[in-house]
Amino acid sequence: MITHPAIAGIPLVLGGNVFGFTADLDASFAVLDAFYECGGRMIDTADVYSAWVPGHKGGESETVLGKWFAASGKRGEMRLHTKTGMLGGAELYEPARILTSLDASLERLQTDYVDLYYAHRDYEELAVGDIVSAFNGAVQTGKVRSLGASNFTAERLAAALDAATEQGAMAFSVLQNEYNLVSREAYGAELQELCTGRSIPMLPFFGLASGFLTGKYRTEADLGKSVRGQRMTTLIETGQPMLAALDVVVRETGASHAQVALAWLRVQPGIGAPIASATSVEQVRELCESASLKLTDEQLNRLTLAG
Repeated sequence: MITHPAIAGIPLVLGGNVFGFTADLDASFAVLDAFYECGGRMIDTADVYSAWVPGHKGGESETVLGKWFAASGKRGEMRLHTKTGMLGGAELYEPARILTSLDASLERLQTDYVDLYYAHRDYEELAVGDIVSAFNGAVQTGKVRSLGASNFTAERLAAALDAATEQGAMAFSVLQNEYNLVSREAYGAELQELCTGRSIPMLPFFGLASGFLTGKYRTEADLGKSVRGQRMTTLIETGQPMLAALDVVVRETGASHAQVALAWLRVQPGIGAPIASATSVEQVRELCESASLKLTDEQLNRLTLAG
């Protein structure tokens, strides 16, 4: 596992996209308390969570987290990761806008710093050096401990690393792209080589493919099981071989589908820790138990080939 100052605790990042969305304040507090009790020390959120909900404008997740930090007193023990870049267009990466966005996040989070601040997406119409310079400005405020890139290609991430060296700026030292057993395109061989070669941990989002890899979505009749169910239509058609392979490993290990999927993900090249979200104490305990599950090489190979 690649070490990094923003990585701590068990190898699992708690996804904050559900806080203030499918998990209300009480449920969110219960999940966060349980995650801490299980040894979890990393939380991922973003200023855009959950702007997709009617009546929301973004920042709802950060607000819930800020209330939990204030109530629990646990801020100093946690590694807090947040992101900016989705609540608009390329203008969000203007130096002044980044500082404004950062301060708004810090106010909601009720803290004076973040351990990891991401460029949530790449704007390829911008010179990558300008993005690097703008985010370095956030570091210079003393409010950001390290920087990450999310949804970047290998070419653009490599260019950003070179630009940081040329400028004497802080480089993006973490990557967050989509990656899981049924979606591997956004973290292909070139990015894996770049991350392992430069000691950049990848903290993949959608580690459970929005819930598909829990095994509860198998037919169209299952789509109504959650608000995310409609995202599963294509996966129900294409992901049956993976579910069959997971079923076998579940029987062999006695672990759950989610635990097996995360255990596979955790040992892939360059992965620092998978990101997964939970809406109940039972779910978060299940996810935390995945951090100690070790699959055999033969089981790992079977799952790899099933995709």
